[in-house]
Amino acid sequence: MRRSRPWLLVVLVGAVLGVVFAAVSTYDFVQHLDRQVHNLHCSFLPGVSHSGESGCQVAMMSPYSSVLRGRIWGGVPISLPALSVFAFLVFYALDLALTRRKADPRATGFLALAAVLPALASLVMLLISLTQLGTTCKLCVCIYVASALCLVGGVALWRQAVGGRGEPAPARRRRHSEPRGEPAFVGRGHRDPEPRDATRATTGSDARLVALSGGGASAGFLAAAFAIGVGFVAVPVALYLAMAPDHARFIGSCEGLLHPEDPYGVMLRVDRASHDGVPAPAIEVLDPLCPACKAFEHRLAASGLAGRLDRKAVLFPLDSACNWMVTEATHPGACTVSEAALCAGDKAPDVIAWAFEHGEQVRDAARSDPAAAARLVKQRFPELASCVGSPEARSRLNKSLRWIVANNLRVLTPQLFIDKVKLCDEDVDLGLEYTLSAMLARHARGALAVVPAEKPAPGKPAGKAP
Repeated sequence: MRRSRPWLLVVLVGAVLGVVFAAVSTYDFVQHLDRQVHNLHCSFLPGVSHSGESGCQVAMMSPYSSVLRGRIWGGVPISLPALSVFAFLVFYALDLALTRRKADPRATGFLALAAVLPALASLVMLLISLTQLGTTCKLCVCIYVASALCLVGGVALWRQAVGGRGEPAPARRRRHSEPRGEPAFVGRGHRDPEPRDATRATTGSDARLVALSGGGASAGFLAAAFAIGVGFVAVPVALYLAMAPDHARFIGSCEGLLHPEDPYGVMLRVDRASHDGVPAPAIEVLDPLCPACKAFEHRLAASGLAGRLDRKAVLFPLDSACNWMVTEATHPGACTVSEAALCAGDKAPDVIAWAFEHGEQVRDAARSDPAAAARLVKQRFPELASCVGSPEARSRLNKSLRWIVANNLRVLTPQLFIDKVKLCDEDVDLGLEYTLSAMLARHARGALAVVPAEKPAPGKPAGKAP
């Protein structure tokens, strides 16, 4: 007789690991619903926090980290249904152990099919991480491993159960066939006591019990398990949707543009609206070598909302070589690349796209050699060689910076204004789809406007205690 391997234990271990790491990932996502910046628990050890840029940060801020982003702020994190699926696998694996169905081909086959869901989702997310994000997060890798354990254990347990059905039954059978074990979550009814001379098969294999009982799990058992699995996912998601905070009240609460006109001709056409209907005028303040600007551009493109904007850009290089508002070169070489974009005219989007793609290379080169950015720009765009660095280009860039001053904007990139109303800085990542969709809807109704700041009550000077 073949020795039974503990494949159900493998499934249970994988499912518990999945619950732990999916719960940590969900917690990291949920804590950002207060619109503040928090450390992430990006580690192979649950609970160990990590600050700064990481694969977990990139993954969470990407459009692939959640669904229904246009309905609620941030959307529903995909780690929440993942947590629910792993919790169901723990529940079902324990039920198989308690009801001794681990040798039932139909019951174990359902477990194997249930384990396919997180495994497929993990494979898709791994491909997205490698091909779209260019990085992986440690929490995600742990969830991938947990999914693999569940799948391998589930399939192996099912194959073991199918093989066990072929074992010969004992020569002496029971006088009364043993009733089928009901699932633990359904309950057990009254059973006739077993005759004393009934031969037990527990000393050999649980498969003999299944063979003697005349069949595997009933259709009702499998239907009940499926319904419970759906409930494991649907209930937490429904509660999340119902309890998510309302962020619509923040729309228009950030500063607006005081002087959106362009008297110096420094605005660059980024793209024109491709959506039917009246496009919303938009002005984006950006630094062509800003990593956050590049990430924002990718999120905006993935949201599908860029086509509804008639977008222009105002360059705001965070480089002390030309910007007197910063004390150091946050993005070295940004002044040179900004001059190139201004010189390019209608081809400015090509320069900005090149800067986004090669930004790290340009920044690293300019950090050690300030003239390196000009060489790289002129090498890629030789037609701009005579313009970059000229007094005319520097004058236009200076006027672009003065436009920033005239509108009293923060030293920050990117910033997006829809018809003079700012998309709040807290909404440029997780809340982009929800907030921008709401702003465009209000603009279409003619209701988009800056919300006036609350004034102090009469007789109570601002900033003083009553």
